[in-house]
Amino acid sequence: MIELESVIKVYKIGSTQIDALKGINCHIEKGDMVSVMGPSGSGKSTMMNLLGCLDRPTSGRYMLDGMDISRLKEDQLAEIRNKKIGFVFQSFNLLPRVTALTNVELPLVYSGTRNKRQHALQALETVGLAHRANHHPNELSGGEQQRVAIARALVNNPSLILADEPTGNLDTQTSQSIMRLLQQLNQQSITIVIVTHEEDIANYTKRTIYLRDGQIVNERKR
Repeated sequence: MIELESVIKVYKIGSTQIDALKGINCHIEKGDMVSVMGPSGSGKSTMMNLLGCLDRPTSGRYMLDGMDISRLKEDQLAEIRNKKIGFVFQSFNLLPRVTALTNVELPLVYSGTRNKRQHALQALETVGLAHRANHHPNELSGGEQQRVAIARALVNNPSLILADEPTGNLDTQTSQSIMRLLQQLNQQSITIVIVTHEEDIANYTKRTIYLRDGQIVNERKR
């Protein structure tokens, strides 16, 4: 599903050049569940931005479902982000003044989907929160807010979920619950890539990719 071939990403800030990724080669099969680990500055966030079509490689090739992402226009990238990729973040990124249901409906607004409410309720049902659909984020626990965020990521039936430190703001028990939920989604053939600093969280995945200084230095299968 995902192929990174000799991917280099260089950022230029004034006269300073930052080599964020230095020739990454990576293959992720459809239905895989992969964690990405590494110290700060290792290139994890840059790699996730590329996988999520939020940025382009400076050189090299990124293939997603057989499409060369590096050749697509901005509107094409936006369509892929909306239809193929679900994003889950550490800080949940929920709108505070609307209900959980409305938060989950938001991606459907951009895709022009009919029966938005029905689709959003189904996504909340998948994460076990249909009974909390009309609650606002400040009425939900951290774990519940992250489940709403996962429901939002699921609502367009993506083939890929990218999760950036999805348990970073959660206690241990809640983190385990969220990871079990992600495992269940993976069993439904959704490909999942997770950035984490925690080995305990990485242990829930099938494979871990270790980055350091913009390069893959090790991989471990379970």
